[in-house]
Amino acid sequence: MEDPDKKELVRRRHFSFRLNFFFFCTFLLFSVLIVRLALLQFVDGKRYSEEESNSTIRSHSIPPIRGNIYDRKSYPIATSTSTQSLYYTVDASNKNKDLVIELATKLEQAFKANGDPKKPQPAADEILKLMDVGYDMNKNKTKEPSYYSVPRKIKGDLTQQEIAYFSWYRDEFKGVDIQEESIREYNNNRIAVQLTGYLKQFSGARNTTNGLKFYQEKAKSTDPTEKYLDNEYVGFDGIEYMYQEELRGKNGVKSYPVNAEGKIVGKVSLTVPEKGHNLYLTIDKDVQVTAQEAIIDHLKYIKSPGRDRYTYAPNATTGYAVAMEVDTGNVVAMASMPDYDPATWYGGLTDEEWNDIMLYYRNGAISDVPSDWKDAKERAKHPSSLVYLGSTIKPLTVLIGLQEKLITINETYYDSGFTTFGKDKTRISNSDGRAWGPLNAVSAIARSSNTYMTDMIGLRLYGRQNGLDIWDSYMKQFGLGELTGSGLLGESKGVIDYFHEAQKASSQSALARASWGQLGRYTPLQLAQFTAMLGNRGKRLKPQFVGKIETNDGQLVKETEREVLNEVNFPKEYWDAVQKGMEQVNKSGFEGFPYTVATKTGTSTQSVAGKDVDNAVFIAYAPADKPKLAVAVVVPEGGFGSYGAAPIARHIFDAYDRSIGLTGTPNPNAGANP
Repeated sequence: MEDPDKKELVRRRHFSFRLNFFFFCTFLLFSVLIVRLALLQFVDGKRYSEEESNSTIRSHSIPPIRGNIYDRKSYPIATSTSTQSLYYTVDASNKNKDLVIELATKLEQAFKANGDPKKPQPAADEILKLMDVGYDMNKNKTKEPSYYSVPRKIKGDLTQQEIAYFSWYRDEFKGVDIQEESIREYNNNRIAVQLTGYLKQFSGARNTTNGLKFYQEKAKSTDPTEKYLDNEYVGFDGIEYMYQEELRGKNGVKSYPVNAEGKIVGKVSLTVPEKGHNLYLTIDKDVQVTAQEAIIDHLKYIKSPGRDRYTYAPNATTGYAVAMEVDTGNVVAMASMPDYDPATWYGGLTDEEWNDIMLYYRNGAISDVPSDWKDAKERAKHPSSLVYLGSTIKPLTVLIGLQEKLITINETYYDSGFTTFGKDKTRISNSDGRAWGPLNAVSAIARSSNTYMTDMIGLRLYGRQNGLDIWDSYMKQFGLGELTGSGLLGESKGVIDYFHEAQKASSQSALARASWGQLGRYTPLQLAQFTAMLGNRGKRLKPQFVGKIETNDGQLVKETEREVLNEVNFPKEYWDAVQKGMEQVNKSGFEGFPYTVATKTGTSTQSVAGKDVDNAVFIAYAPADKPKLAVAVVVPEGGFGSYGAAPIARHIFDAYDRSIGLTGTPNPNAGANP
């Protein structure tokens, strides 16, 4: 039997050996670590320090989802829907052309297999161009990438199958990422198209030739929270542009560290974009659509053969109408017809699409828009949307005459049908040379006497020192020849011709002709503002298009209030006399209208390409005893205002009465028996 002492001695020797070996290994390990730390500190430290200093944080903007535009009753006019798009980020350290071309080829195959089979899918060479890597499918160098670490959009509106595919196989598509974007959709009813405006890619919006200064300034921003992306769609006209900042929202930001070569070397951080605010317009969908349809239907009617000389206007191709609330300045309808589908702008216009809309994509209710004749030579023979007021100026002419003490309300004037002025006996006649006999201020408006306006006001004002300046001052106070204050891009002040007439002929001629509606061409919006001013008796209100602004979750941001731009104070009896005359004006289309309406028709004769044409102009406000709505209608080459424009206004009044109520309560039966 083995000696127990000897066995214990052997066990202790083995334990001592293992313990010494453990300490030796520990010592060796720590020695290696110390040596390594020394190498990092004294040998590699400088290099790593330089690399650390050379890495920077790169950030790029993620555009937010654009806010929606609704009518005053929350009916959608322009909305944004969320979509997923595929982006590629250029890696400056990637020098392997074969791998990038292989990626483009794989993307082509993935799109064909998972994309919408009804839509064409991008080919590999097109994808390679979008990737902006600096060479083509033949591996020829085309250019250096324009910028690194900023995603390039490869394809938008991905299908669910594409999203699932790229999400599952994301490791096989280096540099490829899916981002959320928005697509702008406009209502199929084409509601106030030119007023709403349209979107254009930022790269085009800031273009130095055709761009807007606002976007040119935005292009200078380096702050990723404010920076616009070249392929981002931004407002380029109308409400879309006017409220661009509110609608756009706030950028999201994706940030990541990159080294000196532009290679991403760290963790990506993301700030989610904030959706833009929603706008609720003052426009009423039902009134707006009625105005649009009334113009188109009436143009078709007056162009149809078989009409009499009062209702036949074969050359009328366009029409414009504005309806504005007398007490608030809220614009409930603004129609510029013909119109078009604003979605046409999305993705860029073809030459054919541009040729189709170029004559009427702008808003003829606020600017100078040509007639709808495709042939340029023929188009030059027809008037634009800016026409003379014609007899619609006469209520203001009488107000000026009364305020300047040129006439009294009951002073009698004998109208023989024509009058003359100047040494050469220049002749001015009434429409059809009609002689009205004895007239006063009220009946002169009702009968639309050119001779009364000329003899009693125009020529008498000429006898005053600086008479033409006095006339111009009143025009400006009533917003004629001044911007309305709407803030809409491209709004015209109108065209003042009476100073030119004074230089070319005489101040006498200028005042004689201006007094009955010649020598001043203004926009339909200016006419509506002027009409509302007649209705509220002296307050020129800023036209309002947005009633309120709300956040995406319904929190009120701003509510629009009435804004008085200027005010004129005339005695009550002057306003009463003018309104009484307007109430007696003969007009077509208002048979059976249940309210007293103050109106003025206008047949504005204008020389275009050496030929005189007649434009139909009409203004009205109702109810006359407590005005609620003012309407202005202009139909270039529409003939007589009573027949070419007034029936359109009647439809607008009825639509407003049905939807909102001319007495404050909607009347569903309005217009049932016109």
